[in-house]
Amino acid sequence: QVQLVESGGGLVQAGASLTVSCVASGHTFSSYSMGWFRQAPGKEREFVVSISRFGGTTYYLDSVKGRFTISRDNAKNTVYLQMDDLKPEDTAVYYCAASSAAVSNRPMEYVYWGQGTQVTVSS
Repeated sequence: QVQLVESGGGLVQAGASLTVSCVASGHTFSSYSMGWFRQAPGKEREFVVSISRFGGTTYYLDSVKGRFTISRDNAKNTVYLQMDDLKPEDTAVYYCAASSAAVSNRPMEYVYWGQGTQVTVSS
């Protein structure tokens, strides 16, 4: 069992930067690839980015490439999502998730999920 707790969300203006974090507990963090998903009001949950177990491979949603950066620190059991040049359309609840599979954009391959952190970008 893995528990995931996100933090760092907030309200920012368009063009600003924000970093959200996800701390894992309960199992060997490096056993899992990690992903960030988001869900905006009235929309389905959407894949944002994923990272392999030791950080060597990443996979980004096209609309966030060049603006978002995922990283992980296995010694701290933490995965980070740095978000730059935020846009109002990035407004959503951001969830981190853990997968036993390789880097993936498919929610069904993630077995553990956090509760989410709200990111709101004003125009």
